[in-house]
Amino acid sequence: MNSDFTLAIHSLTFLALQPDRMSTSDAISESAGVHPVRIRKVLSLLKKHGFIKSKEGTGGGFLFALDLSDINLWDIYKITSEGALQPKCPESNAKCIVGANMQNVLCSIFWGAEVHLGEYLKDYTIKEIVDLINKEK
Repeated sequence: MNSDFTLAIHSLTFLALQPDRMSTSDAISESAGVHPVRIRKVLSLLKKHGFIKSKEGTGGGFLFALDLSDINLWDIYKITSEGALQPKCPESNAKCIVGANMQNVLCSIFWGAEVHLGEYLKDYTIKEIVDLINKEK
């Protein structure tokens, strides 16, 4: 799994906690502790998929576009990290039974793991993440 997944969750949660005002990529990147360019890449992806909307110029920024309960972590995973669990196998000896079959076997196992991960992540919405953050205060 790559950091875009966690940065997307961070960004959406940040925006959700500020529902009445625009948030800039600089403010979000400061919260996440990463360079604004990294956050802008993630925000662009979130905007492309309709999770957020933006306004350019003075007073501009980003806003949540959906109800907090409408986005689950699996939705975010699919746009940022789908396939990330697939193993990276080196070229193996095709004349060896192990070398000839290892990639297919591992891909099948990890594909199943990703399906299970998806079922688990569907149980968590951005609203629940916000509630958990607020509980930590």
